[in-house]
Amino acid sequence: MAAHNDLGKQGEKEAVELLLKKGYKILETNYTFQKAEIDIIAKTTTELVVVEVKTRSTPDFGDPQDFVKPAQIKRLVNAIDHYIQQNDIDLEVRFDIIAIIKNRLGKRIEHLEDAFYFF
Repeated sequence: MAAHNDLGKQGEKEAVELLLKKGYKILETNYTFQKAEIDIIAKTTTELVVVEVKTRSTPDFGDPQDFVKPAQIKRLVNAIDHYIQQNDIDLEVRFDIIAIIKNRLGKRIEHLEDAFYFF
């Protein structure tokens, strides 16, 4: 596996650990529907949380969260809609981003709640 894939998988693992420490229940990881992949589907007591994890080795080209584009958001919305219907879930949905920069200088992890909205 390419180094950037390893970095991404490690970032997803660290994101799950962060969410568990915050009291979230992890329902799914790497959930796929059509051309979309939801990195993490989690639950709080009142919300279903869709989490996109963006891991980078450098902020030189922008913050990790800047790489979530409208087309990807549309795919995530379609995928979570399918998941909700398939599992008969009746909760509010929130979209979060966990942005990670990890390199030899250290690690910065940021959890952005309500990172984007869908219409």
